Amino acid sequence: HTMHKFLPVGVQDFRKMITGNFLYVDKTGYICEMVRPPQGFYFLARPRRFGKSLFVSALECLFRGDKDLFRGLQIEQTDWQWKPHPIVKVDFSTIAYDTPERLRENLLLHVRRIAGEHGIQNTAEFLPYSFSTLITGLAKKYKEQAVVLIDEYDKPIIEHLGKGESALGVAKENRDILKSFFGVLKGGDVSAALRFVFFTGISKFARVSIFSDLNNLDDISMQDEYDSVLGYTDDEFLSFFDTHIDKLSEKIKIGRQETLEKIMAWYNGYRFTQTKTKVYNPFSVTKLFQKGKFENFWFETATPSFLVNLITEQEYPVVNIEDLELSEENFTVYEIENLEPEPLLFQTGYITIHGFDNTLYQIGYPNQEVKTSFLSYLYRHFTGLKDKKIQSAYKRLHICLNEKNIEKFIDIVK
Repeated sequence: HTMHKFLPVGVQDFRKMITGNFLYVDKTGYICEMVRPPQGFYFLARPRRFGKSLFVSALECLFRGDKDLFRGLQIEQTDWQWKPHPIVKVDFSTIAYDTPERLRENLLLHVRRIAGEHGIQNTAEFLPYSFSTLITGLAKKYKEQAVVLIDEYDKPIIEHLGKGESALGVAKENRDILKSFFGVLKGGDVSAALRFVFFTGISKFARVSIFSDLNNLDDISMQDEYDSVLGYTDDEFLSFFDTHIDKLSEKIKIGRQETLEKIMAWYNGYRFTQTKTKVYNPFSVTKLFQKGKFENFWFETATPSFLVNLITEQEYPVVNIEDLELSEENFTVYEIENLEPEPLLFQTGYITIHGFDNTLYQIGYPNQEVKTSFLSYLYRHFTGLKDKKIQSAYKRLHICLNEKNIEKFIDIVK
């Protein structure tokens, strides 16, 4: 089929993983539920390095009809027809967004490039019209409804937060461009030409700011039935990584049970819904087994500079993070004009749900990796000390506590 000719890197990565000697956890059961309705519009927010892009690539392969890649997985047992659909994928990590003009220009070029690959005439200068022309054109040419996959939708916004008023102005303009771009998907002709739409990103902006025109978008980020759509549950971890756990236990020379408890303390603990299901960070677990030692793997890839700037500006009491209580509204209200630390900390993965009493969510750090890394980062930021001086200060403080020398302890802190 003509549509198989153009395979982006994400698809190649997914194929390599499925067909190679890689260990993976089957999450296609969730995909079965999502694609079951005749038409689906979904949104999923998760922290960095939780497998969002890989999930998007799996959806892409599914809608391309690549049945061979799903042999032995849950979705193969369903009545899925495996017929190819035309696909429009926009990965905002590959789109320039340093200025509103560049964002608009690069989105237009991206849309036109996809149209050209499929032989669809598209010379419109107005971005929303060009986008709608592409979708309706694909559906008409292939006589199949189109699929739209949007990865890292919020990158043109969050990359400009916490960098001053000028950058905040860019974030706002980029937000307005995205709002008009995504709003195309709700239009009558376009909506009728769509089979499936999936958005993913880190943050979840209030509906009025970006998705006001997409009132049919199903936000599954905190829905109980999708509590472990990404990340590994305890059962999955023990089932799929049994051999790796034994090898790690031998390498670090402690018992299997102690190894399991240490892995759980360091990398488990993320909870995104009212259910009690917790998941391990997939990126950190993979790195742990590759390197054979415990390190702050995830944090190194996601330095929260804009979060720290926000905490500094608002003089946010960091000690409160370990004992927060939030209402559901705290998770859903996220506006550029009125940034609050708690929803940002939750959506970016630095705090997570510990409990729910039918009224309020109890919130805190998910695990040792995040707590240690985040507090060390804040400490360096506020004190301006280098790592060696920090370690020296730690040792001196420990000595003072052991000697019960409170006066000297206070002097060092000052």
